[in-house]
Amino acid sequence: MSPHSSEDEAARIAQLTEVFRRLGAPPAQAATMARQLWKRSGQLALERDIPRVEALEHLLRLAISGVHGEAPLQSAQEKE
Repeated sequence: MSPHSSEDEAARIAQLTEVFRRLGAPPAQAATMARQLWKRSGQLALERDIPRVEALEHLLRLAISGVHGEAPLQSAQEKE
């Protein structure tokens, strides 16, 4: 781990917290969601052998579609 990685991680989590806050989550909940999303993006990146930014983008799209009441595309296809 580089010496700046924890600073970078904190900055990313702060950015994600702001995204969730703007989507309507209360500050404490937004921070929790941001930490969870960041952690899951790392797990997903390892599972799928993809860059973390790609995993994060995927998870953010899912979260945002959920806020708008949209079902994830995969779930809709599975029902057919």
